[in-house]
Amino acid sequence: MMKLTRSKSSPLVLVKLICRALDAKKAEDLRVLDVSAQSSITDFLVLATGTSEPHLRALRIELEKVLDAAKVRIVGIDTDRGSGWLVVDAFDAMVHVFSPAMRAHYRLENLWKDATELSVPKLLADAAPKKRVAAKGAAARGGPGRTRAKQA
Repeated sequence: MMKLTRSKSSPLVLVKLICRALDAKKAEDLRVLDVSAQSSITDFLVLATGTSEPHLRALRIELEKVLDAAKVRIVGIDTDRGSGWLVVDAFDAMVHVFSPAMRAHYRLENLWKDATELSVPKLLADAAPKKRVAAKGAAARGGPGRTRAKQA
């Protein structure tokens, strides 16, 4: 049976986008599991911890903004207030953000122990915007020769 994909970009690009958004909002213990061999409903699980209910809410709002800006269809969001666990389903990637107590209680990493874990630092480095290389020479440094002196 062929798996349908609803993302316009590759699932890995989506995961990098999600990781960057969560990292920017200071999510803790960010982990990414490739579950494509174990799951028929998603390719990646992104797990993160928020420090409080307001932090969880901020992480959800940032995820929604980033996914919407990238025109990624959100299949579903489960945000039972006060539960300490929220889920954002972006089809190719499913994001689980927990309070520390819920993360320790459910231990999804253990449930998906056969999945391949991806390096989050590498994903973040790959997702970082490329820096422009400045032109060589004094003009690029703002030094002498940058502007011409008016001649009398």
